[in-house]
Amino acid sequence: MAKLAIFFALTLSFLPFLSHSFSPDTPTDRRILVLLDDFSLKSSHSIFFTSLKSRGFDLEFKLADDPKLALQRYGQYLYDGLVLFAPSVERFGGALDVAAVLDFVDSGHDLIVAADTTASDLIKSVATECGVDFDEEPSAMVIDHQNYAVSDVDGDHTLIAADELINSDVILGKTKIEAPVLFKGIAHSLNAANTLALKVLSASPSAYSAHPTAKLSSPPSLTGSAISLVSVVQARNNARIMISGSLDLFSNRYMKSSVQKAGSPSKYEKSGNEQFVTELSKWLFHERGHLKAGNLRHVKVGETNEPAMYRIKDDLEFYVDIYEWSGNSWEPYVADDVQVQFYMMSPYVLKTLSTDKKGLYHTSFKVPDVYGVFQFKVEYQKLGYTSLSLSKQIPVRPFRHNEYERFITTAFPYYGASFTTMAGFFIFSVVYLYNK
Repeated sequence: MAKLAIFFALTLSFLPFLSHSFSPDTPTDRRILVLLDDFSLKSSHSIFFTSLKSRGFDLEFKLADDPKLALQRYGQYLYDGLVLFAPSVERFGGALDVAAVLDFVDSGHDLIVAADTTASDLIKSVATECGVDFDEEPSAMVIDHQNYAVSDVDGDHTLIAADELINSDVILGKTKIEAPVLFKGIAHSLNAANTLALKVLSASPSAYSAHPTAKLSSPPSLTGSAISLVSVVQARNNARIMISGSLDLFSNRYMKSSVQKAGSPSKYEKSGNEQFVTELSKWLFHERGHLKAGNLRHVKVGETNEPAMYRIKDDLEFYVDIYEWSGNSWEPYVADDVQVQFYMMSPYVLKTLSTDKKGLYHTSFKVPDVYGVFQFKVEYQKLGYTSLSLSKQIPVRPFRHNEYERFITTAFPYYGASFTTMAGFFIFSVVYLYNK
């Protein structure tokens, strides 16, 4: 009895941990490692960090050259997200290197990389592996003589009032960013071979990348709209990456600063930086634009149980549930562009799904007159949303010998010909045998 009492006591003591372990997973990353060049960035960029903490993130600050750095231990990752606010670091400390950062992303975790004019080859190589190329010109900065911010201090037109934002509510939120975003930093371009990278904040056509005080001896390598100021990448495993050419973009100074674009009569008491980085970080850490799908099912019309196979020309109904993470809970995802394929080497049927606006998507169609092993496939990719890929295999058989129609109307002439032939043969036999 004493042993039994001890067993029940231990079981009750572990119940809180068991209930936590089996709680429904959320897509939001909660443990974030922030690597800094200097701990002073904790105070100079505190508004951004406070915003993350207020949304439930657990931030751990370390120097980028800390000899005890590690992203994983015993094969398990210690963090869900990584923020690199250390543009000048030449070499990471501990077990961290470029390969470890890329493995971190390949495992489905998120990454922020911020650079400036002191960006090292290490930081540039991380960005290059993500499909973004920083300008290699030493000390080059983005310059814009038409879209600079009016300022008494910055007279070299490197403080840019940027307003070329991506048109996507899911990435930047539904509330429009009215004030320009202050940017001072280096330019980067997107690798043409990388179709997963997007410009979130672009330079204007009058911008170019060069040393602000040196005379140009040759045309700049990066000019106009080819310059990206802030870019994002969503990998095929739905890991998200943000790359910025300016570390000051996240600073308290730029967030609190008033802004007036050159040539514009409008002056804003506060720049759009805080709203921009806050909304973009919500997307980056999967607080928005994260989809999940499941409960893929199909039945014959008029039945309730899922069959083991279909016969050609059967009528069937297809269902799938799709939900979107709202930041706090899963809500029904409503769209009119979700499709299902009935697939065998190529799609034989492609149907757009209807929705009841409660998360359920459905359609019905007739099984094609081809037998073999088919798949129901839902492949959904939309700007700013995590991609969905679901499939379910099902065999399709032909008619059995006893399932064909016995008499086909179009075959009546052949039936008549057969019986006529038999009757003629009978008459011929009688005439031939009994006629003298």
